Amino acid sequence: MKEGPDIARIGALIGDPARANILGALLGGKALTATELATEAGITGQTASSHLKKLVEGGLLAQAKQGRHRYYKLAGAEVASVLEAVMGLAARKGHLRVRTGPKDPAMRAARVCYDHLAGDMAVRIFDSMQSRGFLQVTKDKGGLGLTEQGEAFVCDAGVDLAALKSARRPLCRACLDWSERRNHLAGSLGAALLDRFQRNGWVRRAKSGRTIHISPKGDAALRKLFPVESASQI
Repeated sequence: MKEGPDIARIGALIGDPARANILGALLGGKALTATELATEAGITGQTASSHLKKLVEGGLLAQAKQGRHRYYKLAGAEVASVLEAVMGLAARKGHLRVRTGPKDPAMRAARVCYDHLAGDMAVRIFDSMQSRGFLQVTKDKGGLGLTEQGEAFVCDAGVDLAALKSARRPLCRACLDWSERRNHLAGSLGAALLDRFQRNGWVRRAKSGRTIHISPKGDAALRKLFPVESASQI
């Protein structure tokens, strides 16, 4: 493709194994130092600095300096959405890394994807909202919106919908879940729901990594709030 967006550059930035590990580590939404990211990627600090410079220059990462440290994070939710979609594509095509131990099933059950919930429970939430007529395809940025019934539902769930609508970020986005290979809910609403679940004490983040732990009380509450009637069609 001689004209238009240069997807080859983005592909090259993501495609390096060390940079892919760095980006994956930042999908948890937390800013990390170069030293922490070097450990995540299994490379030296000097090599990590080189990769981080390329990712910042390529617009995939942002950095902030605090005291003696520089912290790195994903440049935005759009980057996280692309990474999760690429991970889903890799999973569907059979390009999987061998992983063992308890972290894999825990990550598949529930994890954070930048700032919203991903995994089995997140897909259940999306399916429930879609099957009950709370979500609709739109022409707006994000391609997904709430119906009148959906707006009433999220307000009843304790979400400040007016505040979300006033923000520039898309309210709803369908984000392809890499482990379930179906959509979960992203956008400002996805982030607000995860925040609400945490405030309710239904879920909590692991001290490190992306895993989300759902309490027995939270599991019961979420299954009651988001019953699944039929498979998602969006």
